[in-house]
Amino acid sequence: MSETPDTLVEPALARTPLDALHRELGARLVPFAGYDMPVQYPTGILKEHLHTRSQAGLFDVSHMGQLRLCGRAADAAAAAAALETLVPGDLLGLAPGRMRYTLLLNDGGGILDDLMVTNAGDHLFVVVNAACKHADLAHLQERLGDRVAIEVLADRALLALQGPAAAAVLARFVPAAAAMPFMSYAEARLRGIPVLLTRSGYTGEDGYEISVADDRAETVARLLLAEPEVAPIGLGARDSLRLEAGLCLYGHDIDRTTTPVEAGLSWTLGRRRRSEGGFPGFATIRDHLDHGPTRRRVGLRPDGRAPAREGTGIVDGGGRPLGHVTSGGFGPTVGGPIAMGYVASAGATPDTPVTLVVRGKPLPARVVTLPFVRQNYYRG
Repeated sequence: MSETPDTLVEPALARTPLDALHRELGARLVPFAGYDMPVQYPTGILKEHLHTRSQAGLFDVSHMGQLRLCGRAADAAAAAAALETLVPGDLLGLAPGRMRYTLLLNDGGGILDDLMVTNAGDHLFVVVNAACKHADLAHLQERLGDRVAIEVLADRALLALQGPAAAAVLARFVPAAAAMPFMSYAEARLRGIPVLLTRSGYTGEDGYEISVADDRAETVARLLLAEPEVAPIGLGARDSLRLEAGLCLYGHDIDRTTTPVEAGLSWTLGRRRRSEGGFPGFATIRDHLDHGPTRRRVGLRPDGRAPAREGTGIVDGGGRPLGHVTSGGFGPTVGGPIAMGYVASAGATPDTPVTLVVRGKPLPARVVTLPFVRQNYYRG
């Protein structure tokens, strides 16, 4: 049965548990991955970005998917062994209380999603991207459902406290948080509220992600925002922060057609996994490791002040196509335009001059080493 246009209804946008707080704080809300999300607050993206780099920003990332994977015998090792059949990371070597960034791969070695996996002792705690979470869940259930119990933690919010002051701020509520090293996990209480803490984030700065029950999320957010160093930060600054840090955005810098080696993510391939395989696309990825891919992700610094946005063509001095930009904009910390994209491997050497075709006009640029700003993670 077909529908006439006047019967078609746009699906309602979901709202995070902090929606009322965002509106109270004057956020500009936009649709993102099926949610009404704050892109910026009244101070604006530039000030939010610089505040996070100098002090601490609080982000609502509750649209992300949170999962619990458990072996049939309540065993994280069994869940890790199962999940290793879908990702190239060394999860069996992941100690309790530690976490790892890894990639969900298809049979051609392309990236279905990037995700964070934590060994929480008797289970794996997994965070996946908002736009991919339903597809990821279906993929996991289809491939692992007979070996692993998969629980969607739909009643939890996720906050990110990021910036050089993040540790000092969180330690006022959870003293033990200050000693947590980068990529570690702990269960704690924040003013009596149970939280799951990871020392992680996607800004290039030191910081934490805080998983908390939906009905306590606003309380936690208000406690943190009451600290003098902390300001609310929207998705606009989160994007410019991760771009300066050289971090990939799924669906833009990585996707189903991109292998980890092409994307400059070979470091996610565990040493044991490189030799023994056992994950989708191993033959293709092994070939890329041994012989090099035909293209690579690179950083780009355009001359002048004009930014090169996603989709901008990249050509060599003779006008021959080299590739295209996948992320681009103004880098507030850098003080100028920055971009990432894919170019033919022969043109991927740092300092290689290239031309960006911006609105039909040639813009001189050069290939640079990523990241654009130093990543300031606390290693302990």
